Amino acid sequence: GVRVHVSSRGDERLCKFKMASSILAEDAEGHSLPSVQLTNTTHNPDLRWYTFDEDKLAEIRSHCPWQKDPKYFKKVVVSPSAIMKMMMHCHSGVEKGIKKGGNPVEVMGLCMGRPDTQDTTILIVTDVFPLPIEGFETRVIADDQNVVNYMIQLQESSEKMRKEKFMGWYHSHPFDVGKYSNCFLSSTDLSTQLQWQRSEDGHGNPFLAMVIDPLRSLAKNTPVLEAFRAYPPEYNSPIANECPDGTIALDESARLERWGSCWQRYYTLSVEYFMSQQSRRIMESLTKNFLWIRTLGSTPVLLEGEYVEQYPERVNALAEKIRVVSSAAPERRRIVAGKEKESNELDNICQGVVELANEKIHGNIVQVAKKNLFCDCSTRFNNIFNIINK
Repeated sequence: GVRVHVSSRGDERLCKFKMASSILAEDAEGHSLPSVQLTNTTHNPDLRWYTFDEDKLAEIRSHCPWQKDPKYFKKVVVSPSAIMKMMMHCHSGVEKGIKKGGNPVEVMGLCMGRPDTQDTTILIVTDVFPLPIEGFETRVIADDQNVVNYMIQLQESSEKMRKEKFMGWYHSHPFDVGKYSNCFLSSTDLSTQLQWQRSEDGHGNPFLAMVIDPLRSLAKNTPVLEAFRAYPPEYNSPIANECPDGTIALDESARLERWGSCWQRYYTLSVEYFMSQQSRRIMESLTKNFLWIRTLGSTPVLLEGEYVEQYPERVNALAEKIRVVSSAAPERRRIVAGKEKESNELDNICQGVVELANEKIHGNIVQVAKKNLFCDCSTRFNNIFNIINK
């Protein structure tokens, strides 16, 4: 996240690097929040993600339109190589901690990219670079001077070889898998992100924070992460009880459980991948020839812990809604407007019931298909084998 050479701003860079090396030192909060899974992949042959007009980008950086709107950025688009490197780095921290007989290790890295020149509300992450920083809850296992030197060398080499800049940072929250994911900004994360934004945003380099939940990603076989931007200290949302994802949560305990103690000081950006036509063909080939067994080997609807825990709650919530609507006063039913309102409420409840039923039916059908495909076929093959042997 440094813009210039050491010779011109060495002291500032050194302070920022030391700040980054201590990011994980105080980050021990254990709040949970819902996660947006990365299932959206942009299969667009458009080369806008891979190339850009340097003059137009320079003009955008000089005007800094994001300085006028605290919620200017709406979306982050991530390259396949960047997401793979982030996930491998975070998973290596999990494995390293477990192998030593302890808890998974928190890790950190820098993101490289730029604003999109066609839609400046989009940030593009083209690459990431792991940093030699490790944390066990409240303790950082790293030599500060080595980290500082490493980041300086990384910045200098990137300025010579790359046209993008370091425009964000990522780190992992390898906490236990629970009802919600662990992608959120703690108070330490928020303070760090604010410092980055103050230092870089005004110089044409809007800074981004990304948090990865590696244990949940392993459990779901898909990357689970969130992208965030912090509000300026003077900003207050005009919408009361607005959560980082834009939803309204009236229950304070629910807000804290989902988004942490700093829930009103940052907001989320939607996250997508971008992929070239060639990359898509390779992935389709791998899926067709090698990864098809995963579809048959798992049934998330029936076996995934999160789904199993939430399913009864969803059923009870629908049952309560039905009870409330059914117990409506007769006087209300005689009013035409009241009938229309009741009808709409019942339609919404019925739609929810249908969705739950479809999920369960789909899971059961998959299980029956597996039984017929594997168990019954195995029995028939065994019978044939026994006949041949006789």
